[in-house]
Amino acid sequence: MATLNPAKGRFRPPVRGGRFRLPARRRVASGGPDPVRAALAPLLAAHRAAYPGADEAELLHGYEVAERLHRGQLRKSGAPYITHPLAVAMILAGMGLDTTTLVAALLHDTVEDTPYTLGELRAEFGEEVAVLVDGVTKLDGERWGDRAEAETFRKIVLAAAADLRVLVIKLADRLHNLRTLGFQPPHKRARIAKASHELLVPFAERLGIHVLKREMDDLAFAARLPEQHAATGEAVRQALREADRAFAPATELIGAALAEHGVAARVQIRPSHLYAVHQSFGGDLAGLRPCEAARLLLLVDGAERDCYITLGAVHSALHPVAGQVRDFIAMPKDNLYRSLHTRVISPDGDPFEVIIRTEAMHPVAEHGIVAHIRDAGDDASTAVAGRRDLVWLSRLLAWQSDAPSGEFLDRLRTDLAAGNVAAFTTDGDIVALPAGATALDFAYALNARTGDRCIGAVVNGRLAPMSVQVRSGNVVEILTDPAGFPSEDWLGIAATVTARVHIQQRLTLRRAEEAADAGRRRLYRALARRDVDLLAAEAHGDSLAVARALGYAEINEMYAALDAGALALDDLLARFVRP
Repeated sequence: MATLNPAKGRFRPPVRGGRFRLPARRRVASGGPDPVRAALAPLLAAHRAAYPGADEAELLHGYEVAERLHRGQLRKSGAPYITHPLAVAMILAGMGLDTTTLVAALLHDTVEDTPYTLGELRAEFGEEVAVLVDGVTKLDGERWGDRAEAETFRKIVLAAAADLRVLVIKLADRLHNLRTLGFQPPHKRARIAKASHELLVPFAERLGIHVLKREMDDLAFAARLPEQHAATGEAVRQALREADRAFAPATELIGAALAEHGVAARVQIRPSHLYAVHQSFGGDLAGLRPCEAARLLLLVDGAERDCYITLGAVHSALHPVAGQVRDFIAMPKDNLYRSLHTRVISPDGDPFEVIIRTEAMHPVAEHGIVAHIRDAGDDASTAVAGRRDLVWLSRLLAWQSDAPSGEFLDRLRTDLAAGNVAAFTTDGDIVALPAGATALDFAYALNARTGDRCIGAVVNGRLAPMSVQVRSGNVVEILTDPAGFPSEDWLGIAATVTARVHIQQRLTLRRAEEAADAGRRRLYRALARRDVDLLAAEAHGDSLAVARALGYAEINEMYAALDAGALALDDLLARFVRP
């Protein structure tokens, strides 16, 4: 008999003889179609489109194993469970991910939800697939309890540091779960949607995978605020009905200007996704205009310099809004997104946004790190190491080990909060910081030693306090004092998790040192009255022996316990003063 896994509500295949055995492959009737190949046909076709010469054998084998392992398990919708890993693989294939990633996607729930072990998977599919599957496998809730969710995310972050495809698979997995969220009970829908907006969508943004971010945003929006989602959707649909007519005069003028400037470009009307419209307008959707629900995207057939020629053509055709040009080509976003953004006035008097990028920039603008993984080919697992767009991941890794489970998710949410600035050192190096970061955060972003000794800053040539907010484009020089040290007040200045965690560590260490020093002085005075020299006892190792006998690893821990009252002075004196 198959058994029910109460934690998941899914059926597990039977275990015989203490070891899980794969059932024999179902025979294909002579001359009949192969059911595995038939089920996998759309995935194979999508994969061939990106990799015409790819070997399909591993995909067929991965699907066959996953289907056998999940056989008898059902989704909440009543569909066979295998439809989920197959859908995740399809999402990834649509973005052009490699064969190894697709095989891992097909198998990504096997270790978590079936008796199949990671060792068996490694033996059958190799180390690379095993690393990816292990990276997205949730930790056992029964074993980890309330810590499971936080430690699972920590595990994903650590695995992503070794191979970013772990995080890409996790995003595709969550996207499909959001697509099928309607089959979950209301309380679970709300929890999954909230976690998606706070944790997974920011990861997609940081990796520049906007095709996933937009859909995840809208699906989570629908689950969290269904009435607002429906109202926004209807307002946008009404506005877009008039989009072609509303944008026609502007596109005609732009087309003529492009021809005059000798630039070839495709002009597209690009609707904004619903959650973006909701964030911009909230409930004030009455009379939403096409220019508020969509933008113009110009894909330039040419080099980077042609984008600037195109910008000039647009500004010659339509009146630009002052101060609204953003150059993400000269200064790419943290995720290496590159485009020119400008705001212009249509012939009808409506302001709207125009985005300009080359055809070569477009894949990165849409797929972010996935485009780089795709270009890396066989080196996909290591080709992204040391990239500037992954500085945020390095910062996250720097503080995560010091964050207890109970605080990890809150700190992760803060670290992934939307909004970033790019400031510069005096040497021209870019320092990426979250919006609201201060000069103190800038100092800690350089290194912990500079942060600890920070006493102020010079921002764009002017003296500024540590608390000054750093803005994009600022050139910042940090002033330090060799004797400087963090104070409690700094926790009210620092905005980044990296800085706050380090400051708290240093303050905790300082408090421990002060407590140990106070306890030692107390013991020294008490022993001196009994003609016992504490310095000699320490030199001969007697103090350490006493500390170890009392259960303390170091003598400073014993002294701190004495100062805190956790250790009685008379009891300690009895250990040093022999009768």
